[in-house]
Amino acid sequence: MNARRAVMATFIILGFPMGTWIARIPDIKRALHLSDGQLGTSLFFVAIGVVGTLRPAGWLCAKIGSARLVKSATIAMLISVPLIALPRHEIQLWLALFIYGVAQATMDVAMNTHASTLEQRVDGRIMSTMHAMFSVGMLGGAAFGGLSAQIKAPLLGTLVVTSLLALAFSFYARTRLLPPVLDIHVVERHKREKFPKLLIAMGILGMAGSICEGASADWGTVLARDTFHASPFIATLPYIIFSIAMIIGRLTGDQLAERFGSARLITFSGLIAAFGLTTGLLIGHIYGAIVGWLCIGAGVSTVIPLLFSAAGTLAHNKYAGAISPSGAIALVSGVSYFGFVVGAPIIGHVADAISLRWAMLIPAGLALLLSISARQVLAD
Repeated sequence: MNARRAVMATFIILGFPMGTWIARIPDIKRALHLSDGQLGTSLFFVAIGVVGTLRPAGWLCAKIGSARLVKSATIAMLISVPLIALPRHEIQLWLALFIYGVAQATMDVAMNTHASTLEQRVDGRIMSTMHAMFSVGMLGGAAFGGLSAQIKAPLLGTLVVTSLLALAFSFYARTRLLPPVLDIHVVERHKREKFPKLLIAMGILGMAGSICEGASADWGTVLARDTFHASPFIATLPYIIFSIAMIIGRLTGDQLAERFGSARLITFSGLIAAFGLTTGLLIGHIYGAIVGWLCIGAGVSTVIPLLFSAAGTLAHNKYAGAISPSGAIALVSGVSYFGFVVGAPIIGHVADAISLRWAMLIPAGLALLLSISARQVLAD
């Protein structure tokens, strides 16, 4: 189906630039002479932009349709990426990352809503597969960013090329998306969408997953280079392995969820993430980091897509006419992505106190909590 391939392309487009600039975080840190705590504070501004934008993006998506918002948000996101390379001072970096977070969040809500709409039409799970495509994009971006760091390519030139490549790919998707009218949802002015507590609970579950996922993306390369003294390219291997594990987990996630149920799948996956990351940190060395990031990638890979799918399905079926799917997804996203707000600065400042290696036990503990709580929230 053309629409399915178009949505898959859109997820890749969001992931590719993100993977590229994340791979160059150590270079940004060194260029601006940032400590782990200062870097964590800077990354905090991406999350502020994301969380502050999700609810308005959900409203706008319901008003104009996800297809229209996907197209415009894609352009905005690709323009924002090279801005990350321009700052010469920490506060300028905050602004650039905030702008990127706003654009990223808008595109994220739009493409997940579009995927949810498509999921209802094909009458089967596809959300995990779509998020696998996001991980494919991030993997390609991480490899590209790692190679550019190894050859000491200028950061600005790298990010400009990244955006241009993604822009060229975006033209494939633009004409193949579903019609906007399929998911326009207008709520009468005198009514307000009332969200059930179940959506909040899903978001809290997602928040634990997002801290684990965000910590792995933000700190893996930094840990490998600054703690284990790996070369620029080798330092990207934990994140690359993490991305591969995410891809495999998400490509099989829809089938596994159909067979075992979302709650059981997340319960088992959380245990893998918790014990695998803890083991890798205890081992130490770059090889321990690779083991840990492999396990946490496999463990948290299906958390966010399964929760988004559950939120969209809840809105479509149980609360049709009262809650828009984009609104439900935006709410779960907003609570989930709050993990990115608190995760980066907490881990950064804890790392300043006890070292980054042991600060990474925080996501390991949250993965265990995720495993324990899954059955309480999700009913298949």
